[in-house]
Amino acid sequence: MAIRQSGEDYLETILKLQMQNGQVRSVDVAADLGYSKPSVSIAMKKLREQGYVSVNENGLLSLTEEGKQVATGVYERHKTLKQALMLLGVEEADAAEEACKIEHAISDTTLDKIKAFLEKAEA
Repeated sequence: MAIRQSGEDYLETILKLQMQNGQVRSVDVAADLGYSKPSVSIAMKKLREQGYVSVNENGLLSLTEEGKQVATGVYERHKTLKQALMLLGVEEADAAEEACKIEHAISDTTLDKIKAFLEKAEA
């Protein structure tokens, strides 16, 4: 099932918040992304219906296996792109912001070439 850019952003945010805080609620996602609580509620409903997210009786969000797979892929793309941009001299905040935009559009082939370049640069 194809997922849209906004869905990828939500899943990546849930993953990052889980790594930082252990537990994630919709309000945490809203605060992190700067979105309204109703907008996040609508998005979480869609992601639940698509099988990417589950919510327990306490309102805690968790990624399904499929959701975790998508989120991890997006997060890895983001980290790789941010690292590459910073290596080129882009300030960290700008690199993070621009990596967010690029991570959804870059092909796997191009990303693999960037990873290979970074490996050579680190050696």
